[in-house]
Amino acid sequence: MAQPQTVTANLQVQNEFGLHARPVTLIVKLAKTFSSCISIEHRGTVSDAKSVMALLLLAADQGTVLTVTAEGHDAGEAIEAIEQLFSDKFGED
Repeated sequence: MAQPQTVTANLQVQNEFGLHARPVTLIVKLAKTFSSCISIEHRGTVSDAKSVMALLLLAADQGTVLTVTAEGHDAGEAIEAIEQLFSDKFGED
């Protein structure tokens, strides 16, 4: 089994309306498929990526850069999947 690792990425919110309920729900649904602990940081606030309310409270608008960190055995895969979700603009365009 692979050693636990920590992987971090800075991701920009590209979709027009920012992190509203739909994109947040997609992030949470995706994050829950990984065993790693995944967090998203904005302006010093670190939120659990597996919690809808925590992510909504980040109030991240279009253009905001968020720091996403995954810690665990599947951290690399988790960050790759979340990066893809952000680059696809959560399917909104």
